[in-house]
Amino acid sequence: MIDRYAVVGNPVSHSLSPRIHRLFALQTRQSISYEAIELRLDDFAAQIQELQLQGMKGLNVTVPFKQQAWEICDQRTPRAETAGAVNTLIFSDDGSIVGDNTDGTGLIRDLENNHHIAIQHCKILILGAGGAVRGVLEPLIALAPDSITIANRTPDKARRLAGDFQSRADINACGYDELGMEKYDLIINATAAGLNNQVPPVPASVLASHSICYDMMYKLDEPTAFVHWAQNHAVAEAIDGLGMLVEQAAESFFIWRGVTVNSAAVIADLRHP
Repeated sequence: MIDRYAVVGNPVSHSLSPRIHRLFALQTRQSISYEAIELRLDDFAAQIQELQLQGMKGLNVTVPFKQQAWEICDQRTPRAETAGAVNTLIFSDDGSIVGDNTDGTGLIRDLENNHHIAIQHCKILILGAGGAVRGVLEPLIALAPDSITIANRTPDKARRLAGDFQSRADINACGYDELGMEKYDLIINATAAGLNNQVPPVPASVLASHSICYDMMYKLDEPTAFVHWAQNHAVAEAIDGLGMLVEQAAESFFIWRGVTVNSAAVIADLRHP
């Protein structure tokens, strides 16, 4: 019997996850199916239960359901607990639901393995203070950067998020207009501005010639707005989030199937099919 998996969200038709997991399955000779399922915005728990009863083995969860997925779990991994959100559900044989969050792992592996960027001793600026940031803070902190600053359109939201992690690290928080002439080694865009082809209102004064700009958003056919902005300011490197997407998917695949994939080959296949 073929084991069934899916990504759930709303909307979800644009998702690359089915293509990514099919490539994983071909590469590792795993007998699985993987589809995209758009859920109604109401009654999330009942819809997940129905998919579980249909025999699904696991699910990836994308916007806007990651917090709701966290709430319905019978067990959560430590990284899911810290993130306050779940993007990977495992349906156990005893009927229980285990939740995990692979977003932070995806970001770190893309930075370190695919782009050979050392986080230790970096001065990091993170743009945005939503769930995407919460999911990656812990793994970034674990790699001992020199400093982390969270900048957000609403400064109080950035300060609250920084406060939630104050026992782990001294994180700075501010509004975009409070960013002065201080330069950063790594600037991560975790906002949704790119959905409207926009860039968060961050001053170019934060950039140095050695700066690396990373956008959690991605586009296959052209640079994202943030990558384009960074390239126009002649930074050392401007990277989109396709690698993060593949790496977090690879971690989910490993959790479900117990096999490791060659993620670099899948990234290359997506870029140049």
